[in-house]
Amino acid sequence: MLCSTVSPAFARETARRLEELGIEMLDAPVSGGVARAAEGRLSVMASGKPSAFQKTEKVLDAVAEHVYHLGDACGQGSTVKMINQLLAGVHIAAAAEALAFGVQAGVDPQTLYEVICNSAGSSWMFQNRVPHMLAGDYTPRSAVEIFVKDLGIVLETGKARHFPLPLSATAHQLFLMAAAAGYGAEDDAAVVKVFEKLAGIDVRSKG
Repeated sequence: MLCSTVSPAFARETARRLEELGIEMLDAPVSGGVARAAEGRLSVMASGKPSAFQKTEKVLDAVAEHVYHLGDACGQGSTVKMINQLLAGVHIAAAAEALAFGVQAGVDPQTLYEVICNSAGSSWMFQNRVPHMLAGDYTPRSAVEIFVKDLGIVLETGKARHFPLPLSATAHQLFLMAAAAGYGAEDDAAVVKVFEKLAGIDVRSKG
């Protein structure tokens, strides 16, 4: 089982090399983070031969709440995980930008968070990551460097397929700026620090 976030091309090549050694591979990247992993509640985006699914069934049952069967060809699981990471990275970047802009415009950050969480502009990442920003707590649950890598995979795959990805490219640059500023090992919510420094603001809630 290949559970890391890798490019679809890498997943396909790894499966090919293992097949030459008589080893079947399940392309099975995961989503859910450390907390859901500990609870056995991950989402697994899996592709591979039916026999590979059969051989890994007990493992999947132990770690996953949702197992998505995405076809017989390795690479499809990694493709879906790549799209998930595209959205996750863009949503975190957008959440940081929105919060910082609101604070710079004079809105109380905690109030802004509560209003957006109950409005159409909300997202799962906004609801999950903005509390880290409000608390100034950048203990890494998922690090800035992870999105430097994962959005890099998105952009390289898009380049190979001649597919434009302007939002992904902008988010990637934001994570690169955060990493270059020394925040690479901090929680991915630390991208908001880029806006804090540029605008001379502090997004932490005073409540």
